[in-house]
Amino acid sequence: MTELDLWRAEIDGRAADAEALALIEHRAWGHFTAMQVRDGRTRGLDLHLARLQAAHRAMYDRDIDAGQIRDRVRHALDGIPDASVRVYGYWNGLIVTVRRPEQTPPRPHAMGSQHFQRPLAGLKHPGSGAAQGYFLDRALAAGFDEALLVGADGTIAEGAITNVGFWRAGTIVWPDAPALPGITMLVLRRAFTAHGVTQGRASVLLADLAAYDGMFLCNSRGWAPVDRVDDTPVPVPAGMTDAIARAYDSAPWESI
Repeated sequence: MTELDLWRAEIDGRAADAEALALIEHRAWGHFTAMQVRDGRTRGLDLHLARLQAAHRAMYDRDIDAGQIRDRVRHALDGIPDASVRVYGYWNGLIVTVRRPEQTPPRPHAMGSQHFQRPLAGLKHPGSGAAQGYFLDRALAAGFDEALLVGADGTIAEGAITNVGFWRAGTIVWPDAPALPGITMLVLRRAFTAHGVTQGRASVLLADLAAYDGMFLCNSRGWAPVDRVDDTPVPVPAGMTDAIARAYDSAPWESI
């Protein structure tokens, strides 16, 4: 995060000092959620609030009020309609950062496999940032758009900063492996159910990619199809992209 990227940062409703910003920069503490805000609204607001509340209880054995979280975000936005927002929970409160809005390019993405799994994968926390960032940087340096994290046995879990899903015979398949339940993934799962799209979970091995008809990734910035993993081409079927686009576009934007 650079000064050019950062528009505003507040800690418990006050301008964040250098010490607070250093904590965020070093990614060594707490938990957080990331959202895209458009016209003062975001997708999956209830899911973001539930994530922050559950993580705060798990990490600090403390409760945090959903209304307070929303107040802090609104205060930090201060009328900015479109932005990338992060809410960090720390032992005594909240830090909110506001940056320029972002969106995943809709073009097909390539992923490079990396043998790494995040500790405490179910929590969105910065504590694995050094290793996670290392493997992401390795994939980017090799010309990929994102890293694909796999276990020692080749079981696919998630991307470094994304969730991944697969398409087989008209069904969405989510990897059955330790991974962060990303908000966009949860938004899509809810929308797929509403649209009657069949979903399931299965152990997906890197060596078995040819058994799937398609693959996609998603995070707070959106979603995109995947057309290559390492040197293996992956099909991009229109049925998959149409189903994801319909589901994602139907997900409501909620006022913060």
